[in-house]
Amino acid sequence: MKIYDISQEVFSCCVYPGDPVPKGEKVLTIAGGAVSNVTALSMCAHNGTHVDAPYHFFDDGKKIDEIPLEKLVGEALVVSCDGAPNTKWLEEVLKTAPKKLLFKGNTVITMEAAKLCNQYGMELLGIESQSFGPDGDPIPVHLELLSKEVVLLEGIRLAQVPEGRYILHAAPLNLGGADGAPCRATLLEV
Repeated sequence: MKIYDISQEVFSCCVYPGDPVPKGEKVLTIAGGAVSNVTALSMCAHNGTHVDAPYHFFDDGKKIDEIPLEKLVGEALVVSCDGAPNTKWLEEVLKTAPKKLLFKGNTVITMEAAKLCNQYGMELLGIESQSFGPDGDPIPVHLELLSKEVVLLEGIRLAQVPEGRYILHAAPLNLGGADGAPCRATLLEV
């Protein structure tokens, strides 16, 4: 069975402008006389490969620990798309796609694409960039998708993954009450 790791390495990951950079601090080391090595972590919930919860933009939205795992694990389709998806192409994809869709390439999800994904009842959308929506104005697309509780999987890496159907595992860290969380996302060949 082939497994693709589609996650970024945390300490060298992409960081959304203005977010803190992830850091790891060695608090104990065997070399320093401790019985074990221990690392303390400091990072933003939206660094690297991560999941956005509706609470990211809605005070009454579901928090990361309230998202059903069924939305984060299951059959997914990987499609290639550079730029904004053509509406007719996207509609054809959505007609037969499972409820989890991952966009490979430099995809820009427009408001029109977001509304179409909502119309088809998508549960999860994934992109390689650090944020959904056009650069400089990602908030409206986030609001559109998160208002329908679409899980947003951001910062995935699909360069080595052929287009097709897979089993996605994208469960985020169980950070109670958080607006998002990093995850180790993988795809298994079907």
